Formats: sequence, structure tokens, C-alpha cells
Amino acid sequence: MLYKSKNQPLIAHICLFFACAFWGLMAPLGKDAMTHGFTGIEMVTFRVTGGAALFWLTSLFTKKEHVPRKDLLLLIGAAVLGLVTNQCCYTMGLSVTSPINASIVTTSMPIFAMILAFFILKEPITGKKAGGVALGCAGAVILIVTSATAASSKVGDIRGDLLCLGAQLSFALYLSLFSKLIRRYSVITVNKWMFTYATIIILPFTFQDVSGIDYASISVRTWMETGFVVFFGTYVSYILMMVGQHTLRPTVVSIYNYVQPVVSVTVSVLTGIGVFKPAQAAAVILVCAGVWMVTKSKSRRDMESEKAASGK
Repeated sequence: MLYKSKNQPLIAHICLFFACAFWGLMAPLGKDAMTHGFTGIEMVTFRVTGGAALFWLTSLFTKKEHVPRKDLLLLIGAAVLGLVTNQCCYTMGLSVTSPINASIVTTSMPIFAMILAFFILKEPITGKKAGGVALGCAGAVILIVTSATAASSKVGDIRGDLLCLGAQLSFALYLSLFSKLIRRYSVITVNKWMFTYATIIILPFTFQDVSGIDYASISVRTWMETGFVVFFGTYVSYILMMVGQHTLRPTVVSIYNYVQPVVSVTVSVLTGIGVFKPAQAAAVILVCAGVWMVTKSKSRRDMESEKAASGK
């Protein structure tokens, strides 16, 4: 495997950087595609069906893994939270808010993961974690208030911001409930089943919309942007992220979340798709500081190890 080579740390860092850079680019490019041809529902359909096709095609050239019926059923729940709810909320949110706001909200996922870990995995909340959550929430509030008073979707839209927040909550819940399950199998095996289930769930509700598209009227630029979202923003990024996660610590992996808003803000401002206001800058600082504090705080395992080492 790639991540077992002698250069594995360097390869892992490169994979994580490009995965987050692709996700950062996906916000402005996806927003532009949904402004000039496709709706949010149609984009979600392209993502899940395209992802399913690509992961199944890739599985033909990788080692086959047997997945028991029990785990196949559990993967349905994983698909609902990790793909259906997550991608529907994010893509629909992106279709109405600015790509800058969508990318800023995306970095909040570790905060939701920490809160859910407290309730589900009984992870302790330290003072540093609580402070991180407070900072992150303050950033989110600033972003939402700015969107609520914005006169243009280039600044943001409160409906889209809340949908993007819902997407992060859904994905954090998916990680909390199904982390052990998804680690049992390769990224290809997990994703081919999850994307297949997501397609089966979503397609009956969106088929009429997708079949009614006037494909001849869609520009080449919109098709290229949609292709980027499906291939690089979904398929390639999922693989690259998993390669990085196999080698680097979760705290290191989480640092790469900050690449997304940097890329998205830069591209959005340069192309005129989004406008970066001082309030959004303050939100970025608060959310990123909150995430940093959460990821740097000690987990229950760290505390137990320190307690065992001290002999108490």
C-alpha cells in the first residue's frame, strides 16, 4: 500500500493538503455550477451517483473484501448520516449561501465531534475544550448574524449557513457512531457501499428533477465544474483523506481543515463569487482558534495514560 512506503509521512501530508485544497475549491466551483445550470438537488444526485460508479469501478481493480450482512445493514445508517444528510445539507446550503461562508462552517466539524463524543463516547470536556467550543460558537454566531443582515448572497444567507452547520453535525454524528465500523474495511469497500446506499435513497426523490434537465443548454464550463465536484471534490478527496489518516495523528489531520477556507476565500474573492467582509474574517479566526483548542486538548485515553504513568 502507498502509505506503507518509507516516505509515508511526506506522502500523507501531500494527500491531506490536496484533499482539503480540492474541498476548498469545490465550494466556489460548485456554487458557480449551481448558479449557471444546476440546482442543489441535481448536484447532490450527481455527487452520490458519480461517487458510487467511480468507487465500484475502482473496486474491480482492488482486493475484494467480504462484508457480513450485519455490517452491510450498519453501512446503510452510515450512508444516511455520512452522505445523504451531510451532502444534501451542504450542497443545498452552498446553493443559497456564499462559498466563503460554506467553507468557514466546514471547519467547525471537530467541535461537533467533541460535543458528540462527550455524550456518546463519554469523552471528558476539559477547560480547553469548553473554551474551544465557546470560541467556535462565537464565530458561528457572527457568521449567521452577518448572513441574516446581508443584502447579497455573495456575503451569505442564514438558511445556507444553517444547512451547512447541519451537514457538519451530521458528519460528526456519523464519525461518532460508525468510526469502528468504517475502520474495519478499506476506503474503497466502505465508500462503494455507502455511495450505493446513498444513491438508492436519494435517486427516487431526485430522478424527476435530473431527468427534466435541459442538458443541451448546460455550458461546457458548468459541466467541467460539476465534473470537478464529482471526481476531485468527492472521489479523489475521500481517498486522499483516508491515506493521510492512516499515517498521521488526528490532531495533525485536523490542522488541514484550515486549508479549505483559505483556498475557498481566495478563489471566491478573485472570481467575484463571494465577498470577504471583516465580520467573516473575525468568524474565521474564532472558529479556527476554537478548533485548534479542541484538537489540542487531552482525550480520555491521554488522561488515563497519564494517570497510569503517575501511579495514581
